[in-house]
Amino acid sequence: MGRISWLVVVLAVLAIVDLRSDLQLLLDHFTWSSLGYAVGQHPLAIAVLLLLILVPKRLR
Repeated sequence: MGRISWLVVVLAVLAIVDLRSDLQLLLDHFTWSSLGYAVGQHPLAIAVLLLLILVPKRLR
């Protein structure tokens, strides 16, 4: 199970790094269109973060 937890950490870090510039833009000047752009341009990173939140802890 140790490998799975490292995999979760690596996936989360890579997703956040991919979204770094868009997260900075959203924190500085939030608009709904910028949120939509971030989701539209980075669907894999968004999906990874959502799955990490929604997957039960016993599967991690």
